[in-house]
Amino acid sequence: MTAPSTYGLSTQARNLQWLLTDLVEEVPGVNSVAVVSSDGLLLLSSDPGGAAASAVGAGGRGAVKSPRGASADLATIVSGLGSLTTGAAALMDGGGVKQTMVAMEYGSVFVMAISDGSLLGVHATPDCDMSVVAYHMALFVGRAGHVLTPEVRSELRQSMEKTT
Repeated sequence: MTAPSTYGLSTQARNLQWLLTDLVEEVPGVNSVAVVSSDGLLLLSSDPGGAAASAVGAGGRGAVKSPRGASADLATIVSGLGSLTTGAAALMDGGGVKQTMVAMEYGSVFVMAISDGSLLGVHATPDCDMSVVAYHMALFVGRAGHVLTPEVRSELRQSMEKTT
């Protein structure tokens, strides 16, 4: 993972980047992580350059570090799943959506609500321990929720625009 520059960022923004880096590096099976604002904008990413640096492995599967190697793709997926599940919950009078999980043949995608409509998305390997991933996502959400103020969201968004 290439860490984004923290130069000029507030303590809160740097702490959020540290929490995200820790999630990717410390949780087995996590390929990439994205934090998306309520309007679908990428705020934090484990692939801040949005680079297609991750090559697809043999047979087209297995070595992909994030969807198509780009943080923007994961952010789009997270935003879309968040919108879809929120709509479904409203139609079913199910209340707020807390977590969504999609298990695929070659990986899993988890989406968890943070606060104010922001979402945490994780792309993981198919053999990850889903309960461990969900637990660490909940820890991130608990730590990030109160810090993700409008000012910090704006700062993170501007930081992401500089790296792409």
